[in-house]
Amino acid sequence: MADQKMFSTRIDPKLQKDVKILSVKMDKSISQLTEEAFKDLLKKYGAMKNA
Repeated sequence: MADQKMFSTRIDPKLQKDVKILSVKMDKSISQLTEEAFKDLLKKYGAMKNA
């Protein structure tokens, strides 16, 4: 995660709580989990340009 930019969005409070819990369980930051989720989403739709 070299060059990063700030990204802000609104999500359902229950989803946010679940992500926070997963973050602790996985010992990863929410930013790391968010980036992983976006990469998975882009792969799913064949839109991945670079990793």
